Amino acid sequence: MTQPLFCQSCATPLADIELMEDSGPTTRLRCPSCGWTHWNNPTPVLAAIVEYRGQVLLARNAAWTNNMYALITGFMEAGESPQEGIAREVKEETNLDVSALDLVGVYDFQRMNQVLIVYHAVADGEVVLSPELADYRLYDLDALRCWPAGTGYALADWLRGRGHEPQFMEWPRPSVAE
Repeated sequence: MTQPLFCQSCATPLADIELMEDSGPTTRLRCPSCGWTHWNNPTPVLAAIVEYRGQVLLARNAAWTNNMYALITGFMEAGESPQEGIAREVKEETNLDVSALDLVGVYDFQRMNQVLIVYHAVADGEVVLSPELADYRLYDLDALRCWPAGTGYALADWLRGRGHEPQFMEWPRPSVAE
């Protein structure tokens, strides 16, 4: 995630400034002019394991260059609950109507500075993808392969709760320059 370079209040360049907080001295990006602080708190992200006619729907984001399929995700809007937000995201991205929601869990995704709030969503209707998504696939539970990151751990927990031992896919490891 990129850090802001300028104050959102007065447009002065931000600087690393040490602050005394409850936990002790902490360096944060702060405006030396007006004192505005960039807290860099994690962003809550909603995700859904969409159960559609007895199978799990995974989708491929149109912006992804790889052939990865994943859960439906999105951000909450102001004034909505996480449940309302994920039902809206499922509708916006797939055109499906959610009839039941159960919280799977809350997951740490530090690489993206996010906290994932993951639901199991039972949905029905006719799948029509938004321009955000390039494709979707339907999977039987025993054919699902989890990914060792973010929402993949939520999918694994959900599968365990259904009596299936999750299988994890091979994950390319970044090469390290010597």
